[in-house]
Amino acid sequence: MMHRTFSGILLTTVGLLGLGLVHALAQEEPIDWNKAKQLHQRFVRGEKLTDEEQEYHDRAAKALRAKGGAKRPPLQSIKPSAGLKPLSDMTAEDRYKGQDGGLYGGGKNEPPEKHLNAAMQQAKLIRPLNAEGRPSEDGKIGFVSIGMSNTTQEFSAFVRLANADPAESPKVVIIDGAQGGMTARAWANPGARNPWHVLDERLRQAGVSENQVQVAWIKQANAGPANEGEFPEHAKRLKSDMVALLNKLKDKFPNLRIAYLSSRIYAGYARIPLNPEPYAYESAFAVCWLIQDQIAGRLGAVKSPLLLWGPYLWADGEKGRKAGDLVWKPEDLGPDGTHPSDNGRRKVAALLLRFVKTDPTAKIWFAKNATQGQSSNEE
Repeated sequence: MMHRTFSGILLTTVGLLGLGLVHALAQEEPIDWNKAKQLHQRFVRGEKLTDEEQEYHDRAAKALRAKGGAKRPPLQSIKPSAGLKPLSDMTAEDRYKGQDGGLYGGGKNEPPEKHLNAAMQQAKLIRPLNAEGRPSEDGKIGFVSIGMSNTTQEFSAFVRLANADPAESPKVVIIDGAQGGMTARAWANPGARNPWHVLDERLRQAGVSENQVQVAWIKQANAGPANEGEFPEHAKRLKSDMVALLNKLKDKFPNLRIAYLSSRIYAGYARIPLNPEPYAYESAFAVCWLIQDQIAGRLGAVKSPLLLWGPYLWADGEKGRKAGDLVWKPEDLGPDGTHPSDNGRRKVAALLLRFVKTDPTAKIWFAKNATQGQSSNEE
């Protein structure tokens, strides 16, 4: 496992370099290698590090790579390209293991007109609400994230970026509800570590009530999808868990109008078996199927907000993709090759910010002054 290798490197480095390493870093606070090891173990488990802890972790990793005998271990299988076609690049004729592509199927990356019209109707109903859920000029628009470790790391970067952007409406309150280790299954079937309880506490700290939450960004996965069987079995299980998650989400937030869904970033540099390729790529099909089922009316009695694709985050490593200029390089991933580095987190945050500022269903509630003058009539 990567954290054992990293821990070994840390201990070996301390032994080999000793006082020399401390002297080299004398101009900064000396690195406590036991602390760095513990932070890395938490990072690999998917726990969220504070900004200060993440900075410390990254500084230790950088120091290791800069010293002789402290280089990263070689990749077991480096994949600058997985040789897979991004869903957004697939034509109507393309197939992946029998499945068509395009974010909305049939090679199309835009929602059908009827579904887009329904989404616009929901978007126009998003407005500042008071704690009881009634329209109020002094109210709030709660925007939450739901997901696992990658999601919280990326959304935390988005929160900082969005809150510093002058285009953001002062009525929008962004809450990172995603949590390390909290996969789709953990949200669908909570155990001793209940992500819904943590979400409650984060809402309380943000001063946002359940009635004020109206938009969600959901990026989910399950750990060890290889154990669920080959594609499409693991993607079907992910979809099933997300249906249960959406049902709970709509029950909890009665005014939740729209959920934007994204799938995983590139995992061709993975050094651990948590969720490597092609599983990261294949998880996008669970999102496709969910949205297509809602469009076709196949979700049945499942309670759910209106579903749309948010930013599609997968690109074929350094090869990238045709739709947009996104590429994923080794430096965009952390030491385990699975969780994003600072570069990777900023990359996702920028894509999400661009999305909420330009998508017709998002900019109507996210942009400054866009929420003014909306109808206060109830749906």
